[in-house]
Amino acid sequence: MYIERVDDASDPRLADYRNLTDTALRRVQEPAGGLYIAESAKVIERALGAGHTPRSVLTQERWLPGLERLLADSATPVYVVPDTVAEQVTGFAVHRGALASMHRPALPSVSEVLEGARLVLVLEDLIEHQNVGAAFRAAAGLGADAVVLTPRCADPLYRRSVKVSMGTVFQVPWTRMTDREAGLAELSAAGFELAALALSEGAVPLGAYAATRPEKVALVLGTEGDGLSPVALEAADVVVTIPMRGGVDSLNVASAAAVALWALTS
Repeated sequence: MYIERVDDASDPRLADYRNLTDTALRRVQEPAGGLYIAESAKVIERALGAGHTPRSVLTQERWLPGLERLLADSATPVYVVPDTVAEQVTGFAVHRGALASMHRPALPSVSEVLEGARLVLVLEDLIEHQNVGAAFRAAAGLGADAVVLTPRCADPLYRRSVKVSMGTVFQVPWTRMTDREAGLAELSAAGFELAALALSEGAVPLGAYAATRPEKVALVLGTEGDGLSPVALEAADVVVTIPMRGGVDSLNVASAAAVALWALTS
């Protein structure tokens, strides 16, 4: 590995990792320079496996052996810092082995992501990065072939999203629509039935829908609180609901995604 030891938190080589609090990251669509941050050796390994390219790695001395297998033949600089410097730079205690500053790949088109897919998760305008990450983890674990995001949906490559997903944002093919109405229409044109998960009079219970599901389904889930937009509901071929008990009307969006995917793949 190409190792450089850095003892000064103000060193310009550490600029990619400076002030990585969730609040700071949410102020912009993506970190400057078209980068994202991968946290932990496992997540970095999945990013590398997906063909993503690191610009640098930040770690502490004790984690170096675990990175040797991943970066032994790489010219990527590995900045080794004391614990105190890592926390001063990032704004939090770095205790998951390593951080990597990764170049963002170009996103595929919606049609490319849909090729060969039979079950797609569509996330409309989710604002919480944790929920996006959890939805990706459900998609990977429960058999979704792809994830498609609306233009205003939170970024799957934010540090928090990547962390909560356990790196599955690199495992499931995904992309972002450039226009919501056109993107939903493209899904329909590709033969997908748009199944909106929502509270609606006359909605089909999930179990009944799963029993007679069509070959190609796009599950459409909306943002926390407001749920799906009128545009998404109007575009939907069917509205599906998860029957609830105990006076609870709905699940967290990522939990709902997991339940619906399980029902459609079991």
